[in-house]
Amino acid sequence: MSSPHSLTLKLHSLTLLQSNQRVSSLPTPNNKTFRNVSFSSSSLKQQSHSLSSIQLRNGSVTARKLYSTRVKASNSEEEEARNCDALESPSFAEFITSERVKVVAMLALALALCNADRVVMSVAIVPLSVTHGWSRSFSGIVQSSFLWGYLVSPIAGGALVDYYGGKIVMAWGVALWSLATFLTPWAAETSLLSLLAARATLGIAEGVALPCMNNMVARWFPKAERARAVGIAMAGFQLGSAIGLTLSPILMSQGGIFGPFVIFGLSGLLWLLVWVSAISSTPERNPQISKYELEYVLSKQDKVVETKTKKTIVIPPFRRLLSKLPTWSLIVANAMHSWGFFVILSWMPIYFNSVYHVDLRRAAWFSAVPWSVMAFTGYFGGLWSDILIQNGTSITLTRKIMQSIGFIGPAIALIGLTAAKSPSLASAWLTLAVGLKAFSHSGFLVNLQEIAPQYSGVLHGMSNTAGTLAAIVGTVGAGFFVELFGSFQGFLLLTSFLYFVAAIFYIIFSTGERVNFDEADEYNLEMR
Repeated sequence: MSSPHSLTLKLHSLTLLQSNQRVSSLPTPNNKTFRNVSFSSSSLKQQSHSLSSIQLRNGSVTARKLYSTRVKASNSEEEEARNCDALESPSFAEFITSERVKVVAMLALALALCNADRVVMSVAIVPLSVTHGWSRSFSGIVQSSFLWGYLVSPIAGGALVDYYGGKIVMAWGVALWSLATFLTPWAAETSLLSLLAARATLGIAEGVALPCMNNMVARWFPKAERARAVGIAMAGFQLGSAIGLTLSPILMSQGGIFGPFVIFGLSGLLWLLVWVSAISSTPERNPQISKYELEYVLSKQDKVVETKTKKTIVIPPFRRLLSKLPTWSLIVANAMHSWGFFVILSWMPIYFNSVYHVDLRRAAWFSAVPWSVMAFTGYFGGLWSDILIQNGTSITLTRKIMQSIGFIGPAIALIGLTAAKSPSLASAWLTLAVGLKAFSHSGFLVNLQEIAPQYSGVLHGMSNTAGTLAAIVGTVGAGFFVELFGSFQGFLLLTSFLYFVAAIFYIIFSTGERVNFDEADEYNLEMR
């Protein structure tokens, strides 16, 4: 007879029946027979004391242990279910005072500085062009120098973010871009090459901003709150455009052309001190987070997000990532988003100045109003997106709805902009275009975290690189287009057409479900 330690027992079930006690035989892989014991629910109490004496053939096992283990497991499952039910979505007051909102508020400030630093040149380019005698096409090249650096860093930055986490990489990024902004006046006084190098360095540093934001949001926010969190962070990004465009003319009038560069550069270094000392990379490392908030965030998180810095490899599987159509839907969406964003951001002050003959301060004001509106519509889009998902709408359909509004809306509004006869009407159409464009943040931008949370940083980097290439073509191309055809309106109509095409592509090929990048599936390019 085999000893109990040498024998592997596989007990299939211990079932509570509403009939009398029943004993049956169960075969095992080695053809040895064991007993499956079940009891009626009414007699369980009376018979439980006899469980300890039941002997199973080929060894003695105390059934009391098995029953106790099953009861403990059942109690554990019930307790876990009760805990999940108890951890309901927090109220607005609890949400707005939580530690995770402090994190996203700091991210919003970082993105505000990020955009303010880059749009200063959109205003400064007007007096610089006059001073140096630059043509429209050359002004476009100077403005695009930021994008040369921005083209390089997103993929490498995204991989670093996936490996080291968003807090560390964001700190280094803000430090570098603030220093580059602060030194821009010195670079401009030295030579044109130094100015271009300073702007390219700014682009290299700012290329990590959005991947870092995505990483921190994925670590700190449950799925049902992520669109809202991205909306808050991107609201800062858009307000940065408004702040840069409105304050730059004022600061220039008080401190010269390069006054805004110094102020914004110093502001970034001040932000860095707060970020390093007050923000934690994950909820578990935050000493001030409440027990309720920590349990709520962790219970709703993807497990892969919690441990991805330990599992992520240094060299991402680029070939597999590019083999899936959902990846290409994100790349196309980001490319079109960046094309429209940088064309509007870089050329609208000049557009209002040359087409409607308004002075620089008014031109900057007309260009700034839309970005303020975009900050609010972006948050509204994120809130609406989260509500749709909480009410049962699929993530895939929600993302497609948001992205359709974010692309088709601006496409129609830009057509209206080309027909506007006054600067006020043109600003209204521009505001509508930019405001609706913010819904993209609850479309493709959140979608990056959903199809591959373990590769969200590098995916963001890849799509950002495509977006940067599109932005370079759009920014430089707008200058050459105007010189060749003498019309800003024609280029805006071209941009409108591209918005429609990108919207159709995203609607057809995107998904809100997680994509398996380790094997072929229905999303593979080869299978289409």
